[in-house]
Amino acid sequence: MNDIEWGLLFDPELALNSLPYVLEGIGYTLLISVVSMIVGIIIGFFLSLARTSQLKVLQFPARLYISFMRGVPILVILFLLYFALPVVGIEFTAVQAALIGFSLNSAAYIAEVFRSSLASVDKGQWESSKALGLTYWQSMRRIILPQSIRIALPPLSNVYLDLIKASSLAAMITVPEIFQKARIVGAREYDLLTMLILVALIYWAICSIMTILQNYLEKRYADYI
Repeated sequence: MNDIEWGLLFDPELALNSLPYVLEGIGYTLLISVVSMIVGIIIGFFLSLARTSQLKVLQFPARLYISFMRGVPILVILFLLYFALPVVGIEFTAVQAALIGFSLNSAAYIAEVFRSSLASVDKGQWESSKALGLTYWQSMRRIILPQSIRIALPPLSNVYLDLIKASSLAAMITVPEIFQKARIVGAREYDLLTMLILVALIYWAICSIMTILQNYLEKRYADYI
């Protein structure tokens, strides 16, 4: 059996020298993931309310939107926003297209998280709030949401971790985030494998930090509740 040439698998010197350049893209990675998560939470919350509404005029469009966004690859959404819309006169920069695409896509998944967490709150809580004379929104803000957020926190954290990793797809529409930077170096140095391993380690580090934060928030919120 021939000895493995480890230098062909991973070049530590190239990885170390390229690290500062690749990390220049971390701002875009975090921008896309953070903004998309925040916007996704806002849209997703109202989608979940529409999804569970008794009014068909609200329920059907919400169901259709969630089904479409969960059923279409995010890369297709990005391509439609960045390459297809200019045909009809609507143009976005690569970063704008990424922010819109990931926000709209994440909202569908977040809506289902909120829907299930709201449904898990005992119906007696609604009845009790009505007995106290609270309006729908007062009941939601003071009684229902605090309980449902505790349930929703772990899956919401998982959605955010998925967003961080999926942000690498923004490279396909030329957003200069981590993966795009690594691709440039890999093509220039004819060593894409080293750069892919480097990117994998960087994403692993970011997600590990976020997981620690997730565990802290879950414990803190559980103690608060």
